[in-house]
Amino acid sequence: MRRTVLACISAFCTSATLTNPAAAGTRVEVRTQSYDISGETGRALLEAMDRKGPKHGFTARAIAQTSYTVDWQFTTAQNDGGCRMKGVSGKLNLTYTYPRVVSPLAPALRKRWSRFFAGVRAHEQDHGRMAKEMVNKAARAASAVKIANDPLCTRVKREAKRRIDAIYAAYEARQIAFDLREHRKGGHVEALVVRLVSSGI
Repeated sequence: MRRTVLACISAFCTSATLTNPAAAGTRVEVRTQSYDISGETGRALLEAMDRKGPKHGFTARAIAQTSYTVDWQFTTAQNDGGCRMKGVSGKLNLTYTYPRVVSPLAPALRKRWSRFFAGVRAHEQDHGRMAKEMVNKAARAASAVKIANDPLCTRVKREAKRRIDAIYAAYEARQIAFDLREHRKGGHVEALVVRLVSSGI
């Protein structure tokens, strides 16, 4: 079962599919990638991010982005006509995308950029932390499934998927609520941008 999600510093989006082998536990693989920008002022850097940042939707661009997929593997065990989950393995593949300044920066702008980037990275890592919590909780929920009178284990697999999907939905709502708080007028993201473009700060 594979889950694909994008959490941007601008938005959130989802999709899903399904497969089936074996194992137990959860693990995380993290990848970081970047896109290059340049500029001599904070506003120029912001405009470069608007042009070159990761896509969100058809036309919009994000400053940074957290995307992830989850690969699930299930092992079942049959007993007296019933079935239970014997092994549940979830692999979270996390990818962070950040801007990278490739032009020389004046000392004052370099200081503002460092502060801006630290805030952006913290925002994205909060998305990643919630994704890790989601996978751990979903693995625990799926591993507890046990159903009598299920000789082919079809009901057990269906129930495991239902529990995982319900946890996905709950965590996607948390991700969206987090972005709404961060992006509200006067919120954290706006404060980061204001400090970056304000040369007097």
